[in-house]
Amino acid sequence: MLAAAVVLAAVLGIAEARPPASPAKADAAGAPSTAQVERTAAVCPQPLQGLTGSTTLTAYTPPGTGSATGGAGWLTDQSAPAVPPTAAPSAPASAAPSGSPSGSPGATPSGSATPAPDKNAAPADAKLTLTKPGTPATGPATNGDAAPGTGAVATGALAPGFTVTQTTVVTEQRGLGLSGLTCTPENTSFWFAGASTAGDRVDYLSLVNPESSAAVVDIQLYGDKGLIDNDAANGITVAPGSSQSVLLSTLSKGAVTDLAVHVVVRSGRVGAALHAADGAKGADWIPASADPAPTQVLPGLPADTSAARLVVWAPTDDDADLKIQLSGKNGWFTPAGNESIHVKAGMVAAVDLGKVTRDEVAGLRLSPSDDKHAVPVVAGLRIDRTGGNGKSDAAWLTGSNPIGARATVADNRAGASTLFLTSTGDAATVKVTASAGSGGGTPATKEVQLPAGGTVAIPAPEPAGLNGVFALTVETESGGPVVGARMLSIPNKDVPMFTVQALRDDHSTVQVPQAAQDPGVVLR
Repeated sequence: MLAAAVVLAAVLGIAEARPPASPAKADAAGAPSTAQVERTAAVCPQPLQGLTGSTTLTAYTPPGTGSATGGAGWLTDQSAPAVPPTAAPSAPASAAPSGSPSGSPGATPSGSATPAPDKNAAPADAKLTLTKPGTPATGPATNGDAAPGTGAVATGALAPGFTVTQTTVVTEQRGLGLSGLTCTPENTSFWFAGASTAGDRVDYLSLVNPESSAAVVDIQLYGDKGLIDNDAANGITVAPGSSQSVLLSTLSKGAVTDLAVHVVVRSGRVGAALHAADGAKGADWIPASADPAPTQVLPGLPADTSAARLVVWAPTDDDADLKIQLSGKNGWFTPAGNESIHVKAGMVAAVDLGKVTRDEVAGLRLSPSDDKHAVPVVAGLRIDRTGGNGKSDAAWLTGSNPIGARATVADNRAGASTLFLTSTGDAATVKVTASAGSGGGTPATKEVQLPAGGTVAIPAPEPAGLNGVFALTVETESGGPVVGARMLSIPNKDVPMFTVQALRDDHSTVQVPQAAQDPGVVLR
C-alpha cells in the first residue's frame, strides 16, 4: 500500500508540474477549436489491366493559410502479389512490399543501430514527390497487367487539401478512351452503382492495401434479383503493401446488365476502385458513391450527352420510389418521360434516359416521391458522348456530397478542362483558382455566380504562361450547398475521349475538443 501511495503521489506531482498545453483557440464555453490536418493519405488503384496505354499521376496541395510548416508529399508503388487472383503468374514478387523501407535488420552490422525512419519525410523509393504547396507535381505511373496501385501521403504544410489525380489514356482499339479518378482515402466500406458483366463489358475491382497488416475483404454484388451469392467473393485477403484486382465476371455467375457493388472490409483498411470498359464504346472508372441516402445528387452531365443510363440500388428492406430531376441553367425541372423510378428492396433498377440534357449542361437529383417514405439509395449514371464519325467514349457519375469549404482536382490540361457547378439550395458564389503549372505559370482566379437550383458550366481558368499541367481549386464563398465536377476532354483518333471527376470537400481542417487539467482522473 505504501508503494502504491508513493507511485500515485509521483503521478499527481508530474501532472501538476507539466499541465497540458493551452488550446490554440479556447473560449469560455469550451467549444472545440479548428486545426489544420497534419497528415493526409490517399490510395490510387492499379491503372491498367490488359489494355495498352499510359497513366499519369498528379499531386497537389493548395496554398495554406495556417501555421503549419515543413513536411513532404510523396507517392509509392504498392506492389502486386506474385499470383493475382484473376491474372496469370507473373514475375516473382520481391521479399518486401515496394512501400517498405529498403534493407532489413539482418543486414545491419553487429552492434550498430538502425535509425528509425522519419515518418514526415519522403522515402527513398518514392516515385513522385511534392515539395511545396501551390505547384503540382506530375509523373508517369507504372503500366502493364501487373502494374501496382499507389499509396500517397502528405505531412505538415503539404497535408491540408492534398489531392492526387490519376489519368489514363488507352490507345488500344478495344478499350480506346480516357479514364480518370481522384484517389481516395483508405476505408472499410465502398459503394458502387453502374457496373456490368454483360455484352462487351470488362469490369474489375482494384483493391490496394498500403497498411503494414493484411486486410480481409468481402465483395457483395447485387442485381435486379438482389444479392448474387458467391463464396469466392468472401474473405479475400489483401497482403500488406500490395494490390489485387478482381474481375467481376468471375463473381457474378453469368452476365448481369446492371450491378451494384458493396466492398466491405472485415479487418484492416484498403483503397477500392472499380474500372469499367465497354469494348470500343468507351471506358472509365466508376467512382465510389456517397453513402446511401434518400436524396442523391449527381453533378457533371455535359450538354452533348448522347446517351445516359441511370442505375439505382436500394440496400435496405424497403422499396424506394424516387423523383428524377435535372438542374438546368434556371433551376430544377423534371425530364419529360422520365419522371420517376421504382427500386425494389435490396435490388437494382435501371432506366435509359437517352439524350436527357437536350444540349444543356445539367446535374441530376434523385429524391423521395413521398417525403414521409424516405429510403436510402445508391446511384450511378453512365453518360456517353459520340463524335460526328459515330465513335464514342463513356464516363460514370455517382452520388456526391457538397464541395463544402474547398475542393481540388489536380490534373488539368490547357484547353481541356470544364467545370460543372450546381447549387442544390440557395443562390451561391464560388471562387475558382487555377494553380501555377507543374512547369511554370502564374495562378489565375475567377468568381462564379450560381442561381438557386441551377447548373453552370465554365471553361476552367488557366494560369498565365502555363507550362505543364495545373490544378483547379473551388471554394464556396456564400450560399449553396454546391456540388461540382470537372470534365477533362482530350480527343484522340477521332474519339471524343473524356472523363468526369466529382469535386469533394478536401477536409483540410478538423475540430479539436478542448481539454482541461483534472488530476482526479487517476482516482476514478
